[in-house]
Amino acid sequence: MVYDIIIVGGGPAGLTAAVYAKRANKSVLVIEKGAFGGQITFSPKVENISGFSEISGNEFAEKLVDQAIFQGADFESCEVLGIKDGKIKTVVTDGGDFEAKAVIIATGAKHRTLGVENEEKFIGDGISFCAVCDGAFYKDATVGVVGGGNSALQEALLLSEISRKVYVIQNLDYLTGEDKLCEQLKSKNNVEIITGTVVESVIGDDTFKGVNLDKNGQKSKLSLDGLFIAIGLIPQNEPFAEVLELDDRGYAKTDETCLTKTDGIFVAGDCRTKKIRQVATACSDGAISALAACDYVENL
Repeated sequence: MVYDIIIVGGGPAGLTAAVYAKRANKSVLVIEKGAFGGQITFSPKVENISGFSEISGNEFAEKLVDQAIFQGADFESCEVLGIKDGKIKTVVTDGGDFEAKAVIIATGAKHRTLGVENEEKFIGDGISFCAVCDGAFYKDATVGVVGGGNSALQEALLLSEISRKVYVIQNLDYLTGEDKLCEQLKSKNNVEIITGTVVESVIGDDTFKGVNLDKNGQKSKLSLDGLFIAIGLIPQNEPFAEVLELDDRGYAKTDETCLTKTDGIFVAGDCRTKKIRQVATACSDGAISALAACDYVENL
């Protein structure tokens, strides 16, 4: 079968694109290698999505998936390895090849790591990227959160309700998250904010024990039961380098219409060059890219 549109990525951008494309009577396949819903599923509470005063990221993701299913989109769980260009595009995956007249890349981004000694050894066994997923393992424990942006502050707030003590470790001299989140965090008696400090290495032989810190050359050791890393994301565009133009950070270069250098291939969401990366802008990209892809298909 040749689909009208294949969407690579099942986050807010990709799922919104699927809804718009299906409502335009196009055949649509959404391919996702992980959990459908994207990074938003890791947010315990979201308060800036239109129409919801408060909703968990996981609940919002489920609503997006249900909506795309209701509209009639097809779904495949596999990893995309590349795209072969042509009048008919071939999306190569570890589960076989799929064909479409147009492709929307909405792969989002993956968690950035610290790149320090012993880090990889303890990922999933002392080091985590998701307090929603793993916070319960650290009930009444002492944990650290690395980062100072909104994601890190949200992680720390959730952990403060579960853990005995939470350290927030930020390499800058100030937190970069929203003022409201900063105020909420600073009001917590069991939260200590450490700024101007970098994690130099992870401590532990067979068991995670904590981290070594460096504050302007002053070394210290921080004993922890667990560490949560929230220092940003890396765009997942590596498999598409031949059909996309990437900037020096790996983001796909597009304008606000989500067009790429390759006819019939569009990019939506956090994996493209843009100033603001929020759920609202991802959904906007999904709608824009879907409508552009529909126009492309109709004019073939």
